[in-house]
Amino acid sequence: MRQNVLTETVAGEVMSPAKAQVAATAFLSLFSLVGLSFYGLPFFYDFMVREFGWDRWTVTSGNAFGKIVVGPLFGFLAGWFIDRFGPRRLMLAGILMGGFALVGLSQMTALWMFYFFYLFNALGYVCGGPLPNQVLLSRWFDKARGKAMGFAYLGIGIGGAVVPQLARWLEGRLGWHAALATLGLLMVAIAFPLAWFVKESPDKESSEGHEKRSVEPAPPIRDILKSRAFYLLAIGSMCSIGAVGGTNQHLKLYMSLDMNYSQAQAANIISLVLASSIIGRLLMGWLADRFPKKYVMLLIYAMVSAAIPLLYFTSTPGVIYVFAIAFGIAFGGDYMIIPLMAAELFGLKVMGRVMGIILTADGLAEALSPMLVGRLYDMSKNYVNGFAALIGLAVIGAIAIAMLPRGLRSQPETK
Repeated sequence: MRQNVLTETVAGEVMSPAKAQVAATAFLSLFSLVGLSFYGLPFFYDFMVREFGWDRWTVTSGNAFGKIVVGPLFGFLAGWFIDRFGPRRLMLAGILMGGFALVGLSQMTALWMFYFFYLFNALGYVCGGPLPNQVLLSRWFDKARGKAMGFAYLGIGIGGAVVPQLARWLEGRLGWHAALATLGLLMVAIAFPLAWFVKESPDKESSEGHEKRSVEPAPPIRDILKSRAFYLLAIGSMCSIGAVGGTNQHLKLYMSLDMNYSQAQAANIISLVLASSIIGRLLMGWLADRFPKKYVMLLIYAMVSAAIPLLYFTSTPGVIYVFAIAFGIAFGGDYMIIPLMAAELFGLKVMGRVMGIILTADGLAEALSPMLVGRLYDMSKNYVNGFAALIGLAVIGAIAIAMLPRGLRSQPETK
């Protein structure tokens, strides 16, 4: 008797309870590690500026410090570990380290503590964030991979939309220190249980219609590193992720300290950005299953390039809401489309290693971009040059993706 009964067909692909569990695991992991943690921390930056007297370069440097140290050391290693042993154990460790980081940051009293706990924040992101979840989903889903990735990445959008309101509510009742610690504990409670029970591979479920995957050895990574497409994908994703990251990390600071928005107003705008990203993830996942992924990626990157300039006109009534919706839709698909494009270009057998390198590079861009914007702000006391730098990055990213081929593999992988 079959343990898992077939329940649904999505885009021509059978959906079983095991696949539903995989999708739910990725959803909750991304909800916590990215939605609550990554998008929650910038909400507290203005409190740190006021309490510790830090400038904007300093308050955005923790993320950069963590990813510069952790990324090069652990990014490729994490990809190798996933290809060899599977993503589950790495996800569990990442969830625990991410929760520990938020609790530690809530109790810090010195700058060295800020950097120390941001190291664990970066480790949590690398080990439990997008990389293992992308590989997990790519292993389990084929024809409906875009939809599955889009659903899982809804966790980021929903978590990011919820966290400003939740953080504001907790801060108003407990203070920002206890509010941040509560987010860390909540993150572990949400993500850890399903990750503990998830199966890493569908290979043992051939009775549900899964045929054994090809036993051919994976192509050497050095062959991929010689590919022009690899570097175009890396440069394009780095630039666009850098533009998105720089915008997100400074948005609360800009609204609270420069535009004099109240905490409630700033939280509402950030929530609108992340709520709009839900539409972006669903829309871009749907498009990626029906049209060449290169053109979907180019559409996303062009939208990022067009949305950021709206920040120059936020003194005009209503423009900040137009920005929030347009930017949210654009960056909703930004992170999701990268693994889909990588799988189309290079195949699944080297997915962990390829994405380990690319996500490490993207993480560095995402970390350094806010520091650049912060330095430009500290020099001029306004965001004019910082926003211009972000626009330039977004445009370069779109150009690099426009130069990509539609696909390198002449035949689909044997399933």
